[in-house]
Amino acid sequence: MATAMGSLRKLLMAPSLRDVSFSGRGFPVTETAATRQLEAIPQAVVNGFEWGIEARDLWETERRLSLVDAELRGFAYEGATMACVIRDTMGPGRGRRTADLLQGGGRPHIFLNYIGIGFAMSKLPRPLWKKVVPELEGEEFYPPMTWLAVDGYGFDKAYFDTRRWIDEQRLDTPHPWDGHPDYFQRAVDQGIGRALWFVNGARVEQVAAAVRRFASGRQADLWAGVGLAATFAGCSTAEDLAALSAAAGELRDHVAQGSVFAAKARHFSRTVPEHTRTAVHALAGLTVEAAAALADDSAPAPSAAGEVPTYEHWRRAVREKVLVNSV
Repeated sequence: MATAMGSLRKLLMAPSLRDVSFSGRGFPVTETAATRQLEAIPQAVVNGFEWGIEARDLWETERRLSLVDAELRGFAYEGATMACVIRDTMGPGRGRRTADLLQGGGRPHIFLNYIGIGFAMSKLPRPLWKKVVPELEGEEFYPPMTWLAVDGYGFDKAYFDTRRWIDEQRLDTPHPWDGHPDYFQRAVDQGIGRALWFVNGARVEQVAAAVRRFASGRQADLWAGVGLAATFAGCSTAEDLAALSAAAGELRDHVAQGSVFAAKARHFSRTVPEHTRTAVHALAGLTVEAAAALADDSAPAPSAAGEVPTYEHWRRAVREKVLVNSV
């Protein structure tokens, strides 16, 4: 059962399903079966958020999440993670709800959970960001991937304020995430790139044109985000994906890197839809299983961090291996 306080939090913070639909956002997307499938993703996030923000206990939230279609469940966990972060950071002390969710039913969706943390960051004042990532013991939680929280923050900004973050191409204020303020904008751009896939309804020509409108120095990270979204969210054909890779030109290795990370996340969740297999083959020339193994083999030691975070060393290693495999 929902609590009164939970219902109030939902009323104040949760967008409606219509608000996150493409027509509700005013995106230039013609409705088709494919775009309806694509916009079901942000709607799944909203459902997860509502369950997480109003439920009396975590058992109820996880039980609701378990009833979501397996292909969409990770997205619902994004929303639930966002809700748990908000409840933990805005409540007294430092709550354990987020940590319990990530160590429990959310464990297979750890990569998307980090994105959900980023969704919460977009709603929270920056002084609270130091509390948003729970303390999780063990390499199995992929600590370098906490940069996906910044990616999620960038996605949220671009999806809900397209004029400022996409049309006007605003640069964000640096933040010393993981001790690397100079990398912060790059991770934000990776999230903006993912948003471009949704905002343009997975139409390759429009997505490519949107990337090219940005400054050249930002395009590599935008392409990586596009590759991740095209592979994880899908809604495109093999022919369109081949055209997407070609459109990226000399930056197609960034598209491939995003695709490999998406395939790794899907493989880790043990739910791999056919569109992910199609996309990672078209964009990286790999099977899902080979992409997941490549991602694991590319993971650097924590000591690799220097001017850029370990996360970026990981991304670079994936790009290099993809290029070698494509020769």
